[in-house]
Amino acid sequence: MSGFPGGTAVSLVSVYDWPAADGQAGGSPHLHTASTEGYVVVSGTGAVETLSGNGYERHELKRGTVLWFTPGTVHRAVNGSGDLQVVVVMQNAGIPEAGDAVFTFPEATLADTEAYVAAATAPAAPGLTEAERGEATRARRDLAIEGYLALRERVETEGPAAMKPLWDKAAQLVSSRAETWRRIWAAGPKAQADATGAHLDALAKADATHLCDAHAANAGDAAGKWGMCGRLETWDLRP
Repeated sequence: MSGFPGGTAVSLVSVYDWPAADGQAGGSPHLHTASTEGYVVVSGTGAVETLSGNGYERHELKRGTVLWFTPGTVHRAVNGSGDLQVVVVMQNAGIPEAGDAVFTFPEATLADTEAYVAAATAPAAPGLTEAERGEATRARRDLAIEGYLALRERVETEGPAAMKPLWDKAAQLVSSRAETWRRIWAAGPKAQADATGAHLDALAKADATHLCDAHAANAGDAAGKWGMCGRLETWDLRP
């Protein structure tokens, strides 16, 4: 079947080396509401801080580390060596790009939907220069760090139950997008899984028809973007 395997997406991330309020360099803490995200570290060292049902954890990163986060896990990439680079594999290609991430902004921003959307989308505002997009991305990161540090303190004091208000707000923020995401899922990840099922049915009958469509595909040149965790190189992996 056409499209990148398994209904996934892949990108190369050079994690930001901007220091944050707590002295650690890195990206914007956030969670995904519908998709699991995986890191494969290709160079440099650092860490991922997570807030989840397990409470607060810190996971060290070095070349060859493979780490993933299920939906709802707040994750913060920390660039320890200054040159941390990871390949990111995202479940449900198309859904993360359609906005399934929620930032850990301060409670006052999360409580005001208009303020949240303005802060989350600031780097994508039309008419910005590349330098201005970088500045907006860093300001968004700093706002997410502010909320994250307060949330981390609550989780360390109160336990994972302190995550519930963020999870509830995240669901509210994305609920109107669920039907659009369902169509993306049906046309991509689900269609690929269904195709594999059909292939297994055919192979059980020694039917090689689908093998006659064997081919290789090339995604072409990468596009550069200002991402949540770092500078991205992404590819159009649609059929």
